[in-house]
Amino acid sequence: MADLPGRVAIVTGASAGIGQATARALGRAGMRVALCARRRERLEALAAEMRGAGAEAAAYPLDVTDAPAVGAMVDDVAARWGRVDVLINNAGRGFAARFEDTAPQEFRDLLELNVLAVLTATQAVLPLMRRQGRGHIINISSVVGRRGIRGRAAYAATKFALGGLTESLRMELRGSGIAVSLVYPIYTTTEFHDVETKRVVFPRMGPVQSVEQVARAIVRCVKRPRAEVYPYWPVRLLAVLSAAAPGLVDRVMARLQR
Repeated sequence: MADLPGRVAIVTGASAGIGQATARALGRAGMRVALCARRRERLEALAAEMRGAGAEAAAYPLDVTDAPAVGAMVDDVAARWGRVDVLINNAGRGFAARFEDTAPQEFRDLLELNVLAVLTATQAVLPLMRRQGRGHIINISSVVGRRGIRGRAAYAATKFALGGLTESLRMELRGSGIAVSLVYPIYTTTEFHDVETKRVVFPRMGPVQSVEQVARAIVRCVKRPRAEVYPYWPVRLLAVLSAAAPGLVDRVMARLQR
């Protein structure tokens, strides 16, 4: 996939944050980009901005939990540009609440967007990618998909589930020409934390990265597919330590979240 100009990408959650920055970066790299999110005005403004900069972009205002709408969008992208090379499943929502204050329906709604929408969008593009003999699925997770923390039980559960889904899919597609990658951003400066459901607030801990840093890491992954991407590389050490010494990491995290 090193030859990005002319390739086609679909980016969900493209109206803000990581999705928006990634769409811009892919456009600058010469890719044709389908922009998906619910907020029509933002999507159309981004598409116009990208076209003004010389990129090919199309806006698809839709709810990614609406499987028929997602399927219709994939069909339209394929009809418009002849193929789909990359799907970036970025759409998602945060949720900050203690375990005992999380209602079952709230958890179901979070799963619907953060996990099931990834499954349906991926299932929509896979038949086309199989016919092409190549493609790339990139799922955007979170550091809490590697290490849960207080106040994030439901959100972390969805991101851990996304990890299992991605790993299994990667194994199933081995040898097909379709790559599958999982991205683990740390706390990123976006509106994500401003608009999420928030019933509990702990002090922010650790470093912060920009959406542009995450977008650059994603573009590098598109050029050279990898199983896992850590835009802030020390998180890989946290993942290893959490598996090797979970009790120790519990104590460190508890101290940091005081």
